[in-house]
This record gives sequence, structure tokens and C-alpha cells, in this order.
Amino acid sequence: MSRRRSAEQRLQRLLVMLPWLMERETVPIAEVAQRFGLSEAEVTEDLELAAMCGLPPYADELIDVYIDEGVVHMGIPRVFTRPLQLSAVEAFELLVAVRAAIRLPGVDRTGALARGFEKIAAVLGQPGIDDEGVSIEIEQTPIVEDLVDAARRIEIVVIEYWSPAADGTRERRVLPRQVFADRGHWYLTGVDCDLAAMRTFRTDRIVSHTRTGEFVDPPDDDLPTPGQWFSGADLQRATIRVPEQLMWLIERYPVDEVTTLAEPGWVEVVLPVTSEHWLARLMVRLGPSAQVVAPESWRDVGRAAAAAILARYQTT
Repeated sequence: MSRRRSAEQRLQRLLVMLPWLMERETVPIAEVAQRFGLSEAEVTEDLELAAMCGLPPYADELIDVYIDEGVVHMGIPRVFTRPLQLSAVEAFELLVAVRAAIRLPGVDRTGALARGFEKIAAVLGQPGIDDEGVSIEIEQTPIVEDLVDAARRIEIVVIEYWSPAADGTRERRVLPRQVFADRGHWYLTGVDCDLAAMRTFRTDRIVSHTRTGEFVDPPDDDLPTPGQWFSGADLQRATIRVPEQLMWLIERYPVDEVTTLAEPGWVEVVLPVTSEHWLARLMVRLGPSAQVVAPESWRDVGRAAAAAILARYQTT
């Protein structure tokens, strides 16, 4: 039985496997599995997926790959025999994907994938495959610069913060500890003075902020690693039963455990939950087929949230 792998993991592996196969055309499946650190079942699973990919109208523009008597046969699709016409954005996205994939087991660093990378990187003026990766800078807004300075000076700030859970704003006294960017957003991590606990705030949800001029001694506690979400041991966990077609859940959110159930087509997922409001929104997105198994107090949060949304439409 093959391991459960995310779509991103499978795509990255195919990105390096297919060029290698195209250069060799015929390879025993056992050799492919050994080279790329996969089982033969996983190689078969991935190549079956690749064989269904191509360009419209999908009649004779599919990737030409099949397995016969334990041997992989790979042809070169016609789309790869013509020069690619990439925009600058598409070329940059391709470079980022290849740079990540090139570090996977089994990659031929002198093969077609690496050579193509070097050509595109040269055109875009980007570092080579063995150099440091690309650097993407997110614009700093004035509030970010001010919060960075407050964190450096260990100065308490008062923020008016909009919370989606409360659907409104609330004033918070915060001791800024660090400011960081993650997935396109800037965040402030600091001590909520009223709660005496570390909290993280998205800076675009800070409606206003005021420097108080109150300075404190530097705390000696360890700071959380920027960008590590849902990692707190004090967070509650929920067990959700979902059909396999909703497995995007494990690719979108961090999960603790995934269990395949005896009933075909169903799994149970254990994941950390930041609040009941967050879980309710997630259950609405998953739809009526998903069920909260534990804790019992949360079993109806999805139905309650869906009913509240429906009631709003009926009143308007």
C-alpha cells in the first residue's frame, strides 16, 4: 500500500522524474523506484496521473507514458518539441518550482531539467542552480516599519485590532516582540498585556496603533519560530471524519494524524483548532458530508454556522 502523499509532493516528484524518463525512454520500474526513493506502487500511481495530463483537446496531446511488464516506456510529447513561449512571470514561477524540485532524491543535476533551468535563469538574470535561491521582498508599509522599531525598543503599543471571530474591533495593549512576513502578509508577535500571553496579529487587520512611550526590560522567554502556525501544545484538537474527495484539507492545513477507515473512501483527520469560530468556518467549507467526531461539544458547530448563514439570507 502506498503512502499518503500530498498533491504538491507528487507534482514535485513528477517534475524531476519525467525529464529523466524522456531522456532514457525505456527504464525498468524497479530502477525508477530505487532512483527516486519511491515504491513501485507509488511510481505506477504517479505515472498513471501523468498519463492523463496534457493540452486541449487532449486527443493526441497527452503525456506519452505507460508501463508494460514491469518496464516504463516514455515518449516525448509534441508540446515539448516546440519552443516554450513563457511570460516573465511564468518563467519565474518555473524557476522557483525547479529550484525546490532539484533537491529531491534521484535528480540528475546535469540532466535536461538542470540545463533548462540554467538557460531560463540566464535570461532572467537569476542565480544559477548551485547558487543561493531567489529573494522575494514584500513591501513594508509604514505600520510595519513603526512596529519593527517598537519591537527593537521594547515599547508597548496600543492597537485597535479587527478580529474575524468577533466580527469587530477591540483595543489591545501589546508588547511587540517580532515582526515577520509569511505567505504574503506581515505579522506582529507580541505579549498581549491584558492576557499576559503571546499572541500573533496580522498587521493589515490593525485599524490603528499608538506608541505609548512605555518601555520595559527585555523579556528572557524564547520567541516562537516565525511562520510556524498551529504548533502550540495548548491548542485544542478536533477529529473530523471526511470522504477522500475532501482530502484537500490535509494539504491546506497542518494536521497531527490521518487514519484510513475500514469503510472505503473515508478517513479521520486530527488537527489543531485555534477557536470554535475557526472550526465552524472550516466545517461549512467542507460541507455536510464532513463530521466532527470529537470533542462532542463541537459536533454541531458546522450545522449551527450553516443555519446562521442561511438565516441571514432569509432575513435579507
